[in-house]
Amino acid sequence: MERYKKRIADSILQRKLQGKGAVLVEGPKWCGKTTTAKQQAKSALDLGDTSVLKQSAQLIEINPQSLLDGETPRLIDEWQTLPSIWDSIRSEVDRRGVPAQFVLTGSSVLPDADETIHSGTGRFAHIRMRPMSLFESGESTGTVSLQDLFEGKEPTVQKNELTLGDIAFLTCRGGWPWATLIDKDVALDQAFDYVDSVIHHDIMRVDGVKRNPQRAQLLLRSYARNISQQVSYSTFKKDMHANDSDTLNEDTVADYIKALKKLFVVEDLPAWNPNIRSKAAIRTSDTRHFVDPSIGTAVLGLGPQDLMKDLRTFGLLFEDMVVRDLRVYADALNGELFHYRDSSGLECDTVLHRRDGSYGLLEVKLGGEQNINEGAANLTALAQSIDTNRMPAPSFLAVVIAVGQYAYQRPDGIYVIPVGCLRP
Repeated sequence: MERYKKRIADSILQRKLQGKGAVLVEGPKWCGKTTTAKQQAKSALDLGDTSVLKQSAQLIEINPQSLLDGETPRLIDEWQTLPSIWDSIRSEVDRRGVPAQFVLTGSSVLPDADETIHSGTGRFAHIRMRPMSLFESGESTGTVSLQDLFEGKEPTVQKNELTLGDIAFLTCRGGWPWATLIDKDVALDQAFDYVDSVIHHDIMRVDGVKRNPQRAQLLLRSYARNISQQVSYSTFKKDMHANDSDTLNEDTVADYIKALKKLFVVEDLPAWNPNIRSKAAIRTSDTRHFVDPSIGTAVLGLGPQDLMKDLRTFGLLFEDMVVRDLRVYADALNGELFHYRDSSGLECDTVLHRRDGSYGLLEVKLGGEQNINEGAANLTALAQSIDTNRMPAPSFLAVVIAVGQYAYQRPDGIYVIPVGCLRP
């Protein structure tokens, strides 16, 4: 069985190592951070191993240098379990004065500032990893390149191999690397195991705060019911309140969401703020998203057949999957992903904005002519509202769909691209 599928992060990590003494790779557990880092590391310290961690906690006080010695790049896995090692690495990077010394991996965010003396600015580069995109897992043919669209290269008509049933399965399976290597029936269990671990273990370990597993589950279920939508903390509170006590308040909801963000379980999509000609107020609320759509299906107890019977829920979770993939592709293109909505009701599901100022507008639909036309109308209206005297026009407009026989360009110039054809 093939044990490693190439990741987009491979080339990003290689490039970052050439410019910095240390690179921090962050992301949810099980997304492949350690395995990816091991492709380039020449030695390793596994702080995820309890016995290694206990010994290292003693050595960090007596002889921190012994933990850092080894062939470079040296991998420090799950570094956040021993926060004081950060400063030791920072000092060692300064002492050595050469790049590609350390790769750190972590499945929760940086500890509080008072646990580290120095931020690492100038010494550390950062990479965010997520579960696999469809291109990385091998389900997307990759015949339509976002890079080509940004460069104005018009793709020829491309055939799509994925059916709606395939997309339903891939939404429920998720992009967990191990799940892509095992039998389909067993693969669907991985997301359920992940959610159970988050609810019963991780959310209480992430920052030492004791939290209620039932509340964590209620919040995740509410998140799943409101996925790909802009909803407030008060909405989550009302949704959870029917099954919780009167003591639940918005501060508690905010605390649980903060913990889930520290664990990289949820990753909301921020609002885009372009220069527009109209006087409509741009909405600044985030769109709610999981780091992988399978978290939503697992917490709701849904399988592929359930999605096929409920196309509205399917559509929202499919958008969640497309956001995951586009975020991975945006990293490869030196870009970030946003959404747009204003007070006039005009909206765009995703905006891929690159560092050089170029951007593409993308709507997400399950498929069908009516839905595609609706998405195309939104894209056209937004493109026409942008003040091109103050910012460039969009490089391309595209409707990303779940199912359709072909990727093609409409007469109005808008691309219709099945997600099973996309690559960076």
